[in-house]
Amino acid sequence: MAEKLLDAQDVSVEFKIAGEYQKALHKVNLSINHGEVLALVGESGSGKSTFAMSVMGLHNPDQTKVTGSIKLNGNELIGLTERQFDQYRGVSVGMIFQDPLSSLNPLMKIGDQIAEAMTVHDKHTQQVSNRVLGLLDDVGIVDAKRVAQQYPHALSGGMRQRVMIAIALANEPDLIIADEPTTALDVTIQAQILDLIKEIQQKKNAGILLITHDLGVVAEMADTVAVMYAGQIVEKAGVEELFNHPKHPYTRSLLRADPSDVKPGETLYAIPGTVPALKDMDHNKDLFLQRVPWLDESVVNANVKDELQQVGDHHYVRGTAWQNFEFNDVTEGENQV
Repeated sequence: MAEKLLDAQDVSVEFKIAGEYQKALHKVNLSINHGEVLALVGESGSGKSTFAMSVMGLHNPDQTKVTGSIKLNGNELIGLTERQFDQYRGVSVGMIFQDPLSSLNPLMKIGDQIAEAMTVHDKHTQQVSNRVLGLLDDVGIVDAKRVAQQYPHALSGGMRQRVMIAIALANEPDLIIADEPTTALDVTIQAQILDLIKEIQQKKNAGILLITHDLGVVAEMADTVAVMYAGQIVEKAGVEELFNHPKHPYTRSLLRADPSDVKPGETLYAIPGTVPALKDMDHNKDLFLQRVPWLDESVVNANVKDELQQVGDHHYVRGTAWQNFEFNDVTEGENQV
């Protein structure tokens, strides 16, 4: 059996807030194979980027505790020093950040920033300039020589995102983390960026961790989907299985709230409530059920096993509330997803 590219087991993350540690992730288990796209979906504040930053080793060690196991190509990442992590970042794993304007250095030319991503790992890299222009060509930037001499503020949002992709790919990493890669881009540019990521992934046979709340992006890009709520995975399945047969109440609520499924004259479904604050997260319970006011308190407050339970072929769900869950205003099958 081929070794998993990324294998995360029982990953928990605690942040130090006002002198006390608050748990943001609780026993997350995820794996990605070479050539696989895993979409990690959920609302803002659910813990998606926290998990990605743990893989990259970008949490402040003085304010954060990361426990469990994260293996990349069989090598353990948790517990590495900053210097040791530098050997993996950019080489084995590259990250496309959500906001390219704040991620790019406003005082450095585009070409210099891409070159730095390569030379920081290999001081003797030959023909860096040609490699920079080649990367800009690869990500679909016209007139690469001119763009390489420009500063980030002179580029459009779509071009800056392409530059971020070029930086992430500079050392041809095995794993690419794309954190909301199409946020704030118009629909046409979004499609171009997604096509570009997919093309590069297939060309390099790279694994991709795609972090998004856009279900349309998930449907187009993903092989496997993991749904995260309040720092825990509540459901995991193949993309077609999850869209056609969602189980967990949170997954079904997310799909039902998708505006692309709303017909003219229909009211868009809104999920009641908000993701709880870290101090209010009791990970022994299914925290999403607190946002379902029509459920009985005994169901909402019931303890739940940490492990995902297998309910189908490669389909896993947390808890048992899904077995009898119904929306209070529709019958089964009426626009519920």
